[in-house]
Amino acid sequence: MGSVPAWARVYVACVVLMALACLAPLPHLRVSWWIVALLAVLYAGCERVTLPPRPRGAGAPGGASLQGMGTFLPVLLAGAFLLPPSAAALVALPGALLARVEARPRGPRRVWRAAQLAVAVWAASRVHGALGGRDAVVTPDFPYALVPAGAAVLTFCAVLTVLDGGILALAERAPARGAWRGLFARSLAPVAVHGLAGLMMAVLWRSPYGPVAALLVLLPMYVSCWVFAQYHRERAAHQATIRALVQAVDIKDGYTRGHSERVGQASVMIARELGMDDERVEGLRFAGILHDVGKLGVPTRLLRKDGPLTPEERRVIELHPEYGHEMVRGIGFLGEARSAILHHHERLDGSGYPYGLAGAQIPEFARVVAVADAFDAMTSTRSYRRARPVPVALEELERCAGAQFDPRMVGALVRALGRHGWRPAVTADVGPSVLPGPGKPPTRPSGTVGRRSP
Repeated sequence: MGSVPAWARVYVACVVLMALACLAPLPHLRVSWWIVALLAVLYAGCERVTLPPRPRGAGAPGGASLQGMGTFLPVLLAGAFLLPPSAAALVALPGALLARVEARPRGPRRVWRAAQLAVAVWAASRVHGALGGRDAVVTPDFPYALVPAGAAVLTFCAVLTVLDGGILALAERAPARGAWRGLFARSLAPVAVHGLAGLMMAVLWRSPYGPVAALLVLLPMYVSCWVFAQYHRERAAHQATIRALVQAVDIKDGYTRGHSERVGQASVMIARELGMDDERVEGLRFAGILHDVGKLGVPTRLLRKDGPLTPEERRVIELHPEYGHEMVRGIGFLGEARSAILHHHERLDGSGYPYGLAGAQIPEFARVVAVADAFDAMTSTRSYRRARPVPVALEELERCAGAQFDPRMVGALVRALGRHGWRPAVTADVGPSVLPGPGKPPTRPSGTVGRRSP
């Protein structure tokens, strides 16, 4: 557990103690233990089914985030609807402790996952019972049965949100203000659907048809799990495609290694500040990461040339947006990102390239990536000049806003950096300072693309 920060370990230990407190009444509980055992075995078996990989870093160190919880929550929620709180919490333990965990440290992640689920299921069962939900399930009393079930689902979601946000803030050092942002809203809809399935299981379980009929509810959930897994495998293939292209660019132009990922990060910051939806934010991340993929079509001798570029050589390098667009034209999932790859060197005043677009003619994605690209170029140390401090780079962007850059995108980046900060990266060995004098172009030792300076 050495890789987990100390405060995160304390936090996990506190949640484990909470889970043990939830389980403490078990020895004195009068309950149908065969139902507990059957649900626990069923949930454990479901957890061993091949599920889609959980999002990277989700719920670290436990991997039990709301987005990566698994597809068989109906079993847990059915337990919350059928059993007393302590017994319902016990249902989650075997499956959580036996679940596949891809990231390390695996042991603490399993313990965290088990404790988190036990506390959440206990709370949901407690609320469900307090509102008379168990009697409504046995009767069954519809539509009243939906009220305690809905309250239990809301409680389940709320507990997971609180616990997930805490571990994100402590283990992944996410900003305290943003650690919980959006977790509850993103998880409520899928967990509510699973809650309805869990309620159906509980009602059928108590009906004359018995547990066998209740288990049939899991069949459509398994199909949805398979579809979800296919989606994530396709997404993983997309990510592998992106990584391969970026690695190829980094190998060819080593002096800007890491630049693409940082441009993607800055583009995401701008997009979120502008209030774009998640799908467009992801597209902008792809756009930022792949904006220079066209360098693969530029002769290596130009990318690594010592000294300044000739006008002819500069024209060749200025073809890289078109090369990049041709390379990704057939990759359908990139969507709007393709326009950013083609037009990220256009300028608002129409003096950019490759087509000299002006103002609103330039696609929105391209205007975002242009600002992110210039910002990272200025704040990264290169072989031909040292990095500028972030405030100086932002002043330069603001000075060029309206002529070269979209003022709206520049303002969004300034606000985002004011909240989250930025850590400039060194992407090349630092040589002697070769910054140009006023009005002079920089000398250009190896490999830097002839980017228009702000």
